[in-house]
Amino acid sequence: MDPVRQWFAKALDARGIRLSDRMAEQFETYYRLLLEWNEKMNLTGITDREAVYEKHFYDSLTAAEAVPMDGVETLADIGSGAGFPALPLKIVYPHLRVTIVDALAKRIRFLEQVSAALGLDGVTCLHGRAEDIGRRPDCRDWFDAVAARAVARLAALNELCLPFVRPGGHFIAMKGSNVEEELEESRFSARQLQAELSGVIRLELPREGAARHLIVYRKTAPTPKAYPRKAGVPMKSPLLPSAKR
Repeated sequence: MDPVRQWFAKALDARGIRLSDRMAEQFETYYRLLLEWNEKMNLTGITDREAVYEKHFYDSLTAAEAVPMDGVETLADIGSGAGFPALPLKIVYPHLRVTIVDALAKRIRFLEQVSAALGLDGVTCLHGRAEDIGRRPDCRDWFDAVAARAVARLAALNELCLPFVRPGGHFIAMKGSNVEEELEESRFSARQLQAELSGVIRLELPREGAARHLIVYRKTAPTPKAYPRKAGVPMKSPLLPSAKR
């Protein structure tokens, strides 16, 4: 086993994730396809192999620290980009039924090709805005867990993601180092979307040492009819207390 794959397997093992030979090959195929497609379209600015394994693959799998994936059946990834965190989670937890939402058709085609090349069953890729898809009966208040990684500030992100979560389910916002201000300004939107903060988990990337935070919300009731608002509105005018508007 080469050093990068050896390190990756060891780092995951320390988090209780046992990487099989098939999973290791799937991650390597994923990496090759990411580089290949990145020459045609902008998927990631990170292309160094070790960095992709740490900053994309490993980082995506930390979502299982927030919500144990063995107890999750349906997972949605909103604004998935190059498939993070949904596809690494699907590789390691093949029982998951995954729905990926992204507004760019080219990225959806990439994600479909990766899913096919990796032999991943139970992956649905939806092209569209989260505000629109979040009102579909087959997506609204439906998923056990919803994740979003590096998409938007929390006050807007809550409105994009929480409509997908079933009552009793969880939303995992995957963030970088500075989250205090976002947490404070997002309290109002969480209440409006019928969710409560259930935890903030601080992690560090094992090699680089950069800080990461998993902000976890629990959905307490169905999404109010008023949300999400029309496409584009949550980003332009996030739900904030009137004094901060």
